[in-house]
Amino acid sequence: MAIGIGIGTSIFPFDTPKDYFKWVDKCEQGKVDSIWQTDRLISKESMLECLATMAILAGHTESIRFGMNVASIAIRDPLITAKQCATIDYMSEGRLLPAFGLGSKLSRDYTATGVSTKGRGKKADEALELVSRLWSEDSVNFNGDHYVYEDAFIAPKPKNDSIPLWIGGSSGIAIKRTARLGTGWLGGIDSPETARVVVEGIKMALKETGRTIDEDHYGATLLFRFGSDEDSSVRSTTKGVSARFGKKADQYYVAGEANDILNRIREFLDAGCQKFVLLPMASGTKDVMEQTRLCIEEIIPEFD
Repeated sequence: MAIGIGIGTSIFPFDTPKDYFKWVDKCEQGKVDSIWQTDRLISKESMLECLATMAILAGHTESIRFGMNVASIAIRDPLITAKQCATIDYMSEGRLLPAFGLGSKLSRDYTATGVSTKGRGKKADEALELVSRLWSEDSVNFNGDHYVYEDAFIAPKPKNDSIPLWIGGSSGIAIKRTARLGTGWLGGIDSPETARVVVEGIKMALKETGRTIDEDHYGATLLFRFGSDEDSSVRSTTKGVSARFGKKADQYYVAGEANDILNRIREFLDAGCQKFVLLPMASGTKDVMEQTRLCIEEIIPEFD
């Protein structure tokens, strides 16, 4: 069983940009599987643009992989996106982990820019097909509802001949999209129960498409903290998660000791997930670095 424990950031939690690179170095030296950046374009909170972050990581690191969690493909041009990803993967010797979705319903990326959400699922499907084909084919012709390409091609191609195409989302449509186009699934902030339903749904849908997805290409995103429910970062998370889901918040995060975090990871393993993006509930460089240190020392070795 190839279990991978990655670490990600959403809101930029560091005191300075230099601190971010110190954190990246710590992750790489600590044998973290991968680094991830949440995608949000319109936000009053400080959030890095995910593809630019991938390019930064490609130049700064030597061995660690990195991915976007997840890039909103329906508001990104597929040709530019395919070219960006191919360039980053080529220059990093095949370390990019591309992951795409429609974007959060809470995001104002659509409404703030006047971009219609009507038909965005179909638009995303077309864009994902184009990105995948541009990575692998010498000439792409396409006549869709949203895009028309004639003899389109890019070079260099991704260094990784088997560059993955992870897809996010937990809706029925996302399940079918993953079964039709994806090489993996990366869940958002979901409970283990939701993850189980999605993984089982994708496997059922794969029987209809005649495709396969490797068992270790199902992933989960998990908010964690070594500490207490009374810590300020956890209280803030509880407020936000409760408002988002309208359910008991502790289904969607775990705070406590190493065993508590390990047990939640095992719940996701039982649900069929083998790749993880752990998001530390922390604020400020010192806090993030400490949470990362504890993860490297007490969580990752359990899955070597």
